[in-house]
Amino acid sequence: MASIREVAKLAGVSPATVSRVINGTANVDDEKKQRVLKVINETGFRPNELARALFKQSSKIIGVIVPNIENPFFSELSKAIEEEAYENGYKMLLCNSNNNEEKELMNIQMLNQLKADGLIMVTDSNNTIKNLEDNGFPVVLVDRKLSKINEIAIVESDNYSGGKIATKHLIECGCKNIVCMKGPQNISSAKQRYLGYQDICKEYGIKEQYIECGYSYDIGLIKAEELITKYPDVDGIIASNDMVAISVYKTLTQKGYNIPEDIQIIGFDNIKFSCLFTPEITTVAQPITKIGKKATQIIIQYRDGHNIERENIFDVELIERQTTKRKG
Repeated sequence: MASIREVAKLAGVSPATVSRVINGTANVDDEKKQRVLKVINETGFRPNELARALFKQSSKIIGVIVPNIENPFFSELSKAIEEEAYENGYKMLLCNSNNNEEKELMNIQMLNQLKADGLIMVTDSNNTIKNLEDNGFPVVLVDRKLSKINEIAIVESDNYSGGKIATKHLIECGCKNIVCMKGPQNISSAKQRYLGYQDICKEYGIKEQYIECGYSYDIGLIKAEELITKYPDVDGIIASNDMVAISVYKTLTQKGYNIPEDIQIIGFDNIKFSCLFTPEITTVAQPITKIGKKATQIIIQYRDGHNIERENIFDVELIERQTTKRKG
């Protein structure tokens, strides 16, 4: 592959002129520009992306750090981010942190060295965010709020309303012994969902019952066993997400329960698996694609000098399927 000096020699111009044509940093005589472009096309010349990034302080890369890429919510979120980035001339670099602060910091340092234009991040670590302040690129938090940080924006769903919607739906389906499989309460979105559940329980005079649960399918299997032992009279379950709802369904049916006749189940997220699974999972839908696209647009708009909204909260929606059944 030709170098920038070889391109300049073949086109009969200086290397500086080739650089100006490539980067669009200054006007170049049209005849010279066409000669340069012709040689670039003929030689297959490609500029050094890292060198350009260092010079411009921009790599057209948007970094994304998520806790667990195996979680379909984060996979679908990342897909939406990548598609929006591509449509706007950016690339996405995806990092999986496993909720490990050391990995988060390592990934942030790498993105800083690559001159990333911004970072979209899902984390529950204030320590990680504090270290971001020294890196200089804009940060958009998705799904989770943290205290005392300098992110440029937050993009999330109305998780509090989601908790209320899920609980109220089970009540309208005739459930009286509802158990909430609440997510980790150090995560703001999980906390808000549980608050929604609590408030509807108070409003309808229903006893608050819960099991602490994570977000993975395997954790769901374990916690479903614990739930049935602790609450044998349960007739309605609010799962922490759709994958947990699926694992709860599997555990209950193996024990001889009929769904939704004996116990009704509602999930959260509306991942694609929730309607591919049989029976289809009733769920509270987050607009995952819209969230990913919005987070990406914020980074790009911020880089272009536009004003942005710091708080971006999307409505959630009840999707009724086969794991719940309304009375009558």
